Amino acid sequence: QVQLVESGGGSVQTGGSLRLSCTTSGGTISTECMGWFRQAPGKEREGVATVFIGDTTFYADSVKGRFTISRDNAKSTLYLQMNSLKPEDTAMYFCAAGRRRGASCTPYCSGASCTAKYDVWGQGTQVTVSS
Repeated sequence: QVQLVESGGGSVQTGGSLRLSCTTSGGTISTECMGWFRQAPGKEREGVATVFIGDTTFYADSVKGRFTISRDNAKSTLYLQMNSLKPEDTAMYFCAAGRRRGASCTPYCSGASCTAKYDVWGQGTQVTVSS
């Protein structure tokens, strides 16, 4: 069974940086489109960034210019470089793969409209940004 495992979360101060990783293991899954999503306490899951084959990337407006999504296909790993972090970036960050037929490869979603896009999700890694 395919698993996605996130790592790299932690606690930083405003303006700091973190690099999240998401490693795929346990089988084969479509990775033509993969993405990072986040969910803060009391809020719906929201899209952060996605990457499509050929390294076409999409970003939520709230992170554009600060976050960079990338992938290393040889290592079956997805990354999210997060710079200039703000307290409002505090959330559990999830990666996802196995885009469902008909779903768009963009991060412009919230709640169920995000979770409906992908078959496989990781358990998440916590990011906390203090002011």
